[in-house]
Amino acid sequence: MIPIDNTIVSQDIASVKFVCDLKKCKGACCVEGDAGAPLEREEAGILADIYEDIKPYMRREGIEAIEKTGVFDYDKDGDMVTPLVDGRECAYAIFDENKVAGCAIEKAYEDGKVDFRKPISCHLYPARVTINQHNEAVNYHRWHICEKALLKGRRLNVPVYKFLKEALIRKYGKDWYDGLEKSIEHEQESHKKPL
Repeated sequence: MIPIDNTIVSQDIASVKFVCDLKKCKGACCVEGDAGAPLEREEAGILADIYEDIKPYMRREGIEAIEKTGVFDYDKDGDMVTPLVDGRECAYAIFDENKVAGCAIEKAYEDGKVDFRKPISCHLYPARVTINQHNEAVNYHRWHICEKALLKGRRLNVPVYKFLKEALIRKYGKDWYDGLEKSIEHEQESHKKPL
């Protein structure tokens, strides 16, 4: 584990190689699973505020799901998540001509319609943040749907923390990320030194 400020970062974030391969996985993380994407409390309010701006980017099924449950839902543990369409894909999921899942929120952001990119849990994936009494734990989430991302990550030699640089800076700030990078580099150098 790598301690940075009030967080504990899993060693896997430094060592596992990972780069999303959307052509191969087709954005399965927006479709698979038993609940929507985790939402922070303030993100639910943001989604309520920007819903009308992202609605034109959404599919009819997603709009119907949101009109039924609201801009967010709750998972089995009572945590806020994005709603699902018929218990399957995220209500905000959109699909291109190759059936690759994308995000209506992110599309609206890219077009300058909103200034919220997407839920931080989506941006941080495959990292998951768990909050306890004393700190936040940043862990690598292993999921079979990401096997192609592991292959691509190894081929390109990109560890999770570098793949997630922008998202980690968005969540924790540049100073935090710089500290993580220095800690990882220091640890890697110490393993290279002869005894």
